[in-house]
Amino acid sequence: YYSVKLLCYKSPAFNLQRIKSMFYHAYNNYLDNAFPYDELRPITCDGQDTWGSFSLTLIDALDTLLVLGNRTEFQRVASLLQDTVDFDIDVNASVFETNIRVVGGLLSAHLLAGRAGMELEPGWPCSGPLLRMAEDAARKLLPAFQTPTGMPYGTVNLLHGVSPTETPVTCTAGVGTFILEFATLSRLTGDTTFENAARQALRALWKTRSDIGLVGNHINVLSKKWVAQDAGIGAGIDSYFEYLVKGAIMLQDEELLNMFLEYDRAIQNYTRFDDWYLWVHMHKGTVSMPVFQSLEAFWPGLQSLLGNLDSAAKTFQNYYSVWRQFGGLPEFYSIPQGYTVDKREGYPLRPELIESAMYLFRATGDHTYLQLGFDALESIEKVAKTPCGYASVKDLRDHQLDNRMESFFLAETVKYLYLLFDPTHFLHGGGTEGDGSWEEGGEGGQCVLGAGGFIFNTEAHPLDPAALYCCSRHAQDHQELRHILLNLSQPTEKSSRRSNPPTKHTDGPSLSQSESIALKPGEKKTPPLLSCPVQPFSARFAILGQVFTDNT
Repeated sequence: YYSVKLLCYKSPAFNLQRIKSMFYHAYNNYLDNAFPYDELRPITCDGQDTWGSFSLTLIDALDTLLVLGNRTEFQRVASLLQDTVDFDIDVNASVFETNIRVVGGLLSAHLLAGRAGMELEPGWPCSGPLLRMAEDAARKLLPAFQTPTGMPYGTVNLLHGVSPTETPVTCTAGVGTFILEFATLSRLTGDTTFENAARQALRALWKTRSDIGLVGNHINVLSKKWVAQDAGIGAGIDSYFEYLVKGAIMLQDEELLNMFLEYDRAIQNYTRFDDWYLWVHMHKGTVSMPVFQSLEAFWPGLQSLLGNLDSAAKTFQNYYSVWRQFGGLPEFYSIPQGYTVDKREGYPLRPELIESAMYLFRATGDHTYLQLGFDALESIEKVAKTPCGYASVKDLRDHQLDNRMESFFLAETVKYLYLLFDPTHFLHGGGTEGDGSWEEGGEGGQCVLGAGGFIFNTEAHPLDPAALYCCSRHAQDHQELRHILLNLSQPTEKSSRRSNPPTKHTDGPSLSQSESIALKPGEKKTPPLLSCPVQPFSARFAILGQVFTDNT
């Protein structure tokens, strides 16, 4: 048995095929039994709306289709969504969930549309129907940010905005998990409204940290008062820290990186014990909950992006030991007792430990992380599979199932499993010139896209930093280059006075300043900014998982 098991997890092709079969068993059953509802109910073989009534699983799973190589179905679904999804509906939606699943999913699909072989608008990726859908969805969320602090409400009505009776209390992650999607939108469309809103929320949240450098779990967005003062890296806070790191990488933003590094010093000082991370009081630093939450399992992967591989590996081993104990990660695990916490024994097929395994395997090549992938594949197949899909595990102790398949199962869990076992995938910067490993984009095809360095949002939707550069920086850099060319092409005033050589007429007209190759008719010369138009991203980020700052 063990020799076969060892052989299986070391055979990428075998596991990749199993993962594809897993995806299509769930995906086809969603289409057959649940579409157009948000989610599949895999025990009763029907559907239900959960987060907003816009075919959420289909939006969330769209880029996974391309990750698995199914361009035909990607094209069909992308067209279907354009025809069927409408955000002008009288529905109360989670601002956080709509952003990471819907806006993130549509942005990712838009950026992958070229690789999927879809017909592209001129100027893509700076325009396109999926981008307009993402912008439409995000614009429905903007009323939530209209608070005195700039921190958003947790819920918004997509048709009417924020209800007058809406609670002002929201979780920390619900305030700080927008910069990836909103900055991408702003830089692709040129509308700075979205990025400005995300940054204002981040800066307002930053100012509320305690004297010892920690933030709590829930905050009143009107008064800036902390309602829940437990500090940790798990549920309610997790993706706030994730977006500071990934935002710093994607946007090359030192402010965001410095925010995280200051938080990390406090986290390591007050919450870390024997490579576990506990919950502590945000003002006192005293332990309030000695538990591990399954959502915390993203942390080793995030640490690997910063190059902290030793501590990441040790924490991962702690989390992996819990997986081996139960065949999954319970929502809450008591560290002192070494067992599940009452009423928190479930495993809704979350991806976080698989996500960390993917990052750490990319960074180290250690096959321990492949073993986790194989264990996860085995557990999900044996415990969660139903005739109509894969069901959340209600209780890991006796493997009772719950009649729900969250959309993140297809968006994240399956995707990270697949990428773990496919080291040459284009999302890892794999492939060679000539096999579609990169593509042209922008005006006149002057941008190189898809060459590596993809940043995954917290719903595993990959975003290409080169596209942001293409649409925002490329035009500016092109203008700067024209200024430089103009300076080089025009003689100085001093040299002009020295000599006036006779001019010789050629067949073509002479170039005046307004007709110069460096300026279009009617344009005026402005002083050059003298900056180099370079692309700051490469596959190095994706492969080595390092953030390089000025002093490294």
